[in-house]
Amino acid sequence: MGDLTKMPNIGKKVEEQLLEAGVETPADLIELGSRKTFERLLIIDESSCINKLYALEGAIQGIRWHHLPEEEKKALKEYYLSLK
Repeated sequence: MGDLTKMPNIGKKVEEQLLEAGVETPADLIELGSRKTFERLLIIDESSCINKLYALEGAIQGIRWHHLPEEEKKALKEYYLSLK
């Protein structure tokens, strides 16, 4: 396992997908942001769900995604639905 799995919410499988999407380090994820990273992951795995988007944002913020503020989750959900 690499540095990405040291971030909250990022397990081995998500790390593998991130690497495949060209996101190799925590700095890459932070720079790209959760939305753009999620778009890349959708290309690899069309079944990526909203929880993965929450997980990416939580990782960037250094918290478990369950602890994201409700307002943030609402904004991410609106974005997620706009992709469908």
